[in-house]
Parts: sequence; structure tokens; C-alpha cells
Amino acid sequence: MGAGSEREAWIAAVKAVASDRGLRYEEVGGINPRDAPAALCPGGANRLTGELAPGFWGSSCDADEFEAGRMLRKVVLPAAVLAKAHMPDLTEVVPAFDVESIERAPDEQLRRLSRLRVEFESIDFNRRFIATVPSGHDPVAVRELFSPGFLEWATSIDRQVGFGASERQLYFLWRLRERSRPELELALDNAGELFRRVRLEMEESNVATYPAGPWHAGMEPFPA
Repeated sequence: MGAGSEREAWIAAVKAVASDRGLRYEEVGGINPRDAPAALCPGGANRLTGELAPGFWGSSCDADEFEAGRMLRKVVLPAAVLAKAHMPDLTEVVPAFDVESIERAPDEQLRRLSRLRVEFESIDFNRRFIATVPSGHDPVAVRELFSPGFLEWATSIDRQVGFGASERQLYFLWRLRERSRPELELALDNAGELFRRVRLEMEESNVATYPAGPWHAGMEPFPA
């Protein structure tokens, strides 16, 4: 399959998921609307917005894009899918944090991030991921947020992924093995599982959370 045909097949797959899951599809995600909640993934290609997976409201779009094809017929393809949800209750409890699959030497990756590494009691998790917080922040809050069950679930994901919180949003990055509908659905379902588990961790820590709903996708204001 040529790059142009692959791009068309990917767009068709995203539209099919949007139709089946009742999501809003945009070829290019618009910017923040006036006098309305902030949009997620502004400017992102193939943006989906709504209940991406059962109980998980947010937006997703193409990520880590690259050019492919012949010189005069180059097209842009995604290497990953990015999903986001507004989650101000999370970012009021823990500092901004990032978790990345280890793709290169940990020291090199940490230098690139210029952040403070957080290590957990799970050896398997520490081998699979680098978790960081901004320099000058206390990593204890992030370490205490994730239970052994959460860490075990994260290490069971058989893809390179990243997740974290920043700017009052929770994000999940899924690196694609193939650009297909089943792969996109797997990405959205795992993003939904992350959202569910983070909320559960917060509730078990006696942290009040907003009920899951369209406000997490920027479709309505958060309840008072």
C-alpha cells in the first residue's frame, strides 16, 4: 500500500470509529472557542471528541507525525495517537508528571527531559518506564498516587506509551504498530482504562473527583 492509500485508509478508520462510538470528527481540530471550555488537542489532525471509551470523555488526535511517500506525493502519517482529558482535580493533588516507555538509555532520556526521576517500588515498572516531575518538585505525591495494582496494569501494556498530567489535563500517548481501526480502538480503550484507574486511585486516597462527563472533553463547563 502506498503512503497516499495508507493515509486514506487511516482517515477512513478514524471516521468509522467516530461513527460507531458517537464521536465528533474533525479533519483538523479547531482552537479554543470563545466563552466556552478550552478545547483539547487544538490543531490536531483527525481529532475525535466525546466519550472516547466507556466512561472516558476527552479528545484524541494524530501524534508524532512524519512525511512519507515520493517527493512530489508526500503525505503526513501518524506514528502515535494522543488522547487528553481535562482533569483539574488531579493536577490540584499532584505536580505535573510524565511517564514514558524507555526507548533509549535511561540517563540519556532523563537528560533530554531535564527533570527529576521518580522511582517506584515496582522493579518491572522502573525497568519499563521513566517517570519524572519538574525539577524542584517533590516526587512523593506522584509516588503515593499509584498503587501496586496500577503499576502492575501499566507494565501489562504491550506498546510503547506515555502518560502524565500537565496544564490541568491528563494525557495518554499510544505509539502505533499499525495504522488500523483495531489499533485505534485499542489506543482509546487503554486511554479510557488509564482515566478510570487514575480516578480510582484518587478516590481511594480520599481525593474528591468530578463525576465523569462531557466537561472532561471540554464540551460543557465543569459542574459547580
